[in-house]
Amino acid sequence: MWLEEVKSGLRDAFTWRGDRTDQHRYADVTGWWRRADLLGHLGPALAHLFAGEQPTVVVGPESRGCLLGPLVALHFGVGFVEIRKDRVASSDSDIWLQRTTPPDYQDRHLTLGFRKSLVTSGDRVLFVDDWIETGGQANGAHLLIEDAEATWTGLSRDRCFRRC
Repeated sequence: MWLEEVKSGLRDAFTWRGDRTDQHRYADVTGWWRRADLLGHLGPALAHLFAGEQPTVVVGPESRGCLLGPLVALHFGVGFVEIRKDRVASSDSDIWLQRTTPPDYQDRHLTLGFRKSLVTSGDRVLFVDDWIETGGQANGAHLLIEDAEATWTGLSRDRCFRRC
């Protein structure tokens, strides 16, 4: 199975929940996680979009970015950093980088963040998520990476395998 087959499998395992008039309608990608053939190819397929970039770390927002990001990170042989949403820094003494996003698809402003020590100035960072509607979270993550003085190598999303 390779890229076109992976795309086809993703489409087959994807469904919309709710009808078009339902304000709570959502994209349900949980079928992706159930299919071992898709799960085993998601990381390599997304990493393929950035084969020449050589990231040193992959970042992804909770929740589904934390499922996909590690699959991509494993393919590159690098680590993964979770970008937390609307979480306060824990009671530890670590410094946190935080940014507030522009409005998302639900008109929310989210606060994104991670421990500053997890992304350093020498890092080349790839952002991975499953779905991008408005780009607000990607924009906020990009600003966080700039705050860490690291290099943004790009954004990979699995819906139809796009490089942004």
